[in-house]
Amino acid sequence: MHNFLEKIFGWLYPLLRKISIGDLTAAYISLVINIFILCVIAYVIYVIFRLVLVALMAIIARKTKTHFDDLLVSNQTAKYIAHLIPFLFIYKSVPIILENYDYWESVFGKMVGIYIVLLSLWIVRSILKAMSEYLKDKPRLSDKPIDSYIQVIMIILWIFCIGIIISKIFDINLNTLFGVLGAISAIILLIFRDTILGFVASVQVSLNDMVRIGDWITFDKYGADGDVIEINLATVKVRNFDNTTTTIPTYSLISDSFRNWRGMLNSDGRRIKRHILVKAKSIRFLSDNELNKLKRIQLIADYIDSRQIDINKFNASNNVDKSLAINGRNITNFGLYRKYITRYLETHPGINKDMILLCRQLQPTSQGMPLEIYAFSKDQRFEQYEHIMADIFDHIIASIAYFDLELFEITTEKSN
Repeated sequence: MHNFLEKIFGWLYPLLRKISIGDLTAAYISLVINIFILCVIAYVIYVIFRLVLVALMAIIARKTKTHFDDLLVSNQTAKYIAHLIPFLFIYKSVPIILENYDYWESVFGKMVGIYIVLLSLWIVRSILKAMSEYLKDKPRLSDKPIDSYIQVIMIILWIFCIGIIISKIFDINLNTLFGVLGAISAIILLIFRDTILGFVASVQVSLNDMVRIGDWITFDKYGADGDVIEINLATVKVRNFDNTTTTIPTYSLISDSFRNWRGMLNSDGRRIKRHILVKAKSIRFLSDNELNKLKRIQLIADYIDSRQIDINKFNASNNVDKSLAINGRNITNFGLYRKYITRYLETHPGINKDMILLCRQLQPTSQGMPLEIYAFSKDQRFEQYEHIMADIFDHIIASIAYFDLELFEITTEKSN
């Protein structure tokens, strides 16, 4: 290569000397013409390689079935490589053209070398970007934090390239430079603390499958409640249901508590767990006349009949004095209402009957007796889930009066 370049750029100076042109003048004329020749050759090399590489890459992308080469084309990898080749030619030619100009040879050599390093890094970046897009299209990798790994690789490459650039500018041996950097690693760790923590968090999140792209998460600390749209080295982006975007530090996913709704979405139902408060004073035993009226409610008519038979048998066999309602076994309006709500849930089309379904009373409170619904809706989508739950509680509140029960409400009295 060196001999070939000597033939291209070394012929003019001797020729000028043969035609009796002064040494200094011949040197300057030779320098100017050689620089012009260098620029022309470099441009021709660039045009040729750009046309060849870009066309070749496009042909390969059309011929092959894989999508990766299409992504290389869209990320202009061939174009960057076409830029690199003429600068490699220039880098090899500068020492020959500027052989007698040590200072300028050093300056231009360093400048071209630095540009080659940066351009090489840009080529690697375009390849990694294409690889990232390719891996994201894979179904089994679409929810993985690919961007985090690509960013870590780019950070390592940037550190290495910056080391090469510094070594070229100050003529320092690369091993010596990295030895010095190792001595100040504590400062580097301090500067890149968030990045290192983010990388560790990204690895743990991926290995433990804590969060995937597309998951619905709730993170009260950061006001996030929506779908994960991006997982990077330092941040996780969440698109909230009001179409705002919340940015969460990746490390917080392993240092703080958050809720991931993936399990619910992947299950057969979404839990409904809500209660109403019933006035304790409205809970009482039911008389036979009241039970006969309530038999008109179709969902519990058979239940009332069977319960009355069982209770009457028990009371008769134990000679219970029924002059007082408290004696023996009885049916309460609250217990019958619980049974009605259970039957209602069992017939509701929006409730998954294969999962837990119950209507229960909780610990009494100062506001009344809590009656809780614990069931699962068939549809996990937010809108449909809310419609199903609202429909159920509309019916629960509207039907409570039929059992002579009252809801607890805080009332305020106006003073005159």
